[in-house]
Amino acid sequence: MRIGLVGKPNVGKSTFFSAATLAKVDIANYPFCTIDPNVGVAFIAARKPCPCKDLRKKLESEGRLSPVSDDDERKGSICQPRTGSCIGYRRLVPCFLVDVAGLVPGASEGRGRGNAFLADLANCDALIQVVDASASTDIEGNPIEPAKNSDNAQSSIQQEISFLGDELDAWIYGILNDGWSRGVRRVQAEGEKGMISFLHERFTGLGSSVQIINQAFESFKIINEDESPPWDWSDKTLKLLSIEIRKSLFPIHIAANKADIAPKDLDLNFDINGRIVPCMADMELALRRAESAGLINYISGDQSFQITNPEQLSTAQNEALEHMKERLNANKNTGVATILDIVLFEELDHIVVYPVQDENQWVDGEDRILPDAFVVPNKIQAKNLAYKVHSDLGDGFIRGTDGRSRRTVGADHELSDGDVLKIHAKN
Repeated sequence: MRIGLVGKPNVGKSTFFSAATLAKVDIANYPFCTIDPNVGVAFIAARKPCPCKDLRKKLESEGRLSPVSDDDERKGSICQPRTGSCIGYRRLVPCFLVDVAGLVPGASEGRGRGNAFLADLANCDALIQVVDASASTDIEGNPIEPAKNSDNAQSSIQQEISFLGDELDAWIYGILNDGWSRGVRRVQAEGEKGMISFLHERFTGLGSSVQIINQAFESFKIINEDESPPWDWSDKTLKLLSIEIRKSLFPIHIAANKADIAPKDLDLNFDINGRIVPCMADMELALRRAESAGLINYISGDQSFQITNPEQLSTAQNEALEHMKERLNANKNTGVATILDIVLFEELDHIVVYPVQDENQWVDGEDRILPDAFVVPNKIQAKNLAYKVHSDLGDGFIRGTDGRSRRTVGADHELSDGDVLKIHAKN
C-alpha cells in the first residue's frame, strides 16, 4: 500500500511524514523544502489483536507456556514479526508513505515542479492532503499571520482543498484529451465497452483498474447532461468525466494540521469527498523522538503518555513535556495515527491476515511464530493471497487451511480480518 502526502508548500507534510515514519528529512519554514519525493514506511496498528494472543492462551491452557510475567517487555506477545513489532498483542503492519513536493496553483500548467509533482502520485492508492488548519500560510505556502477567527480558517482550508482538486482534475483532463481522438474511434467501433477499455488503457500508468474506471464512468453517466455521442462531446463534458476519474483514482482525505494553534471553535465538518481529521504533526514527531530517546512511554494514537524519569530531566524539559501532555489531552490525540488508520482500514477497506506454513503451530518454515502480517483488500480470496505471498504459491495453489478452525477452504474462500491461513500448493 502506498499513501501519498500532498498539499501546498509549508503546511507540515514533511513533519507529518517524519512523525509517521521517523525518517530523517529536511523540515523548514519555507516553500519547496521537499523537492524529490521522500518514501518511507509507517507502521500502523492492526485493528484486531495479533493472533498470537489466542495462541498464547492455547499454549498456557495446555501447560506448554507459563502465564505472562509482570516484567515481560512484550506484555505477552509471542509472535516473531519480520517487519513491524508486536507488544501486548498490538501488531504493527507496514504501509508506504510518499511525501512529495508542495503543490502550487498552476502546477498542471508547469508552475512549481509542474507535472513532475503529479507523476510522483501515480502509484498511490490514496492521498492524504495536509492542510494548514491555522491558516498561517498563504495559498503558495508563504508564512502569514494565523487566522484569528474560525470563519477565516475554514475559508482558507476550503481554498486549499479546492485548488488541489482543480490541479489534479486539470492533469487528468490533459491525459484524457490528448488521446481522445483515438478513444472515440474505439467507442464508434465497440460502444461503451470500447470506452471503458480506452479509459483503462489511458490511465493504467496511474494505477487504474477496470473496476475503478467502471465506477468512475457510472458516476459520470448519472451527472452527464450532454446527450450527444462521445465524438461530439464538448470540453465541458470531458472535464466532467475527468473529475469523476480523478475521484475514483485518487481518493483524497484531509489532515487538518496545526490544529493546536487553529481557532478553538473551528468547524471541520466540511462537505467533501473524503474524511477530515485534525492533526498535530509537530507534536507527534516530538513525542515519538522523546519515546525513542527513552524519556517517555508513548504509543502513537494515545491520548496521553508517561514521563519515565522526570528527576533526570531539566526543569525546562519537564515543563515542555507537561505542556505537550495538556495539549494532547485537550485534542484527544495527535491525529497522525488516526488518519492513517482511517484511510487504510476504512476508506481503502483493507484487513490484516497471517499466512503460515504450519496450521497447528502457526509458524513458518524456520519455526518463527506468525512472522508475516499482510495488509490486503477485505474479502480477498485465498488463491489471491497466495499470489501475494509468492507467485509460485499462486500458480500451484491446491487449497487452504483455516488456522483456527482447521477447516479446508478453496481458492475462492474470502478471508476476514485477523485470519490465519496455511496455503497448500504443488511443489
